[in-house]
Amino acid sequence: VQLQASGGGLVQAGGSLRLSCAASGGTFSMGWFRQAPGKEREFVAAIRRNGGNTYYADSAKGRFTISRDNAKNTVYLQMSSLKPEDTAVYYCAARLSGLSPTRANAYDYWGQGTEVTVSS
Repeated sequence: VQLQASGGGLVQAGGSLRLSCAASGGTFSMGWFRQAPGKEREFVAAIRRNGGNTYYADSAKGRFTISRDNAKNTVYLQMSSLKPEDTAVYYCAARLSGLSPTRANAYDYWGQGTEVTVSS
């Protein structure tokens, strides 16, 4: 299984970015996490394999949308109304188990991360 995250960059506060995560080796329940400098990795959003259920951190609700295109084996994170505190490296991850989708230790495979910087 390989996960390739992309779409990060530099954006002004209030702007938008769309992150993509292309998966190879199967179709999985997926999640996005982020890690800011000096902080622990934190959950952002998750989506089940069939796309029927989505989950969001409180910080992401109303601003971020997770979606997927199983024909392309790609998961997206549309981020809007970005804030400087959203600055972090964003990681996508694939989950095989039925453990909580909000927990990092529930995920079996991780992408390399894509950096998002939001300027004020």
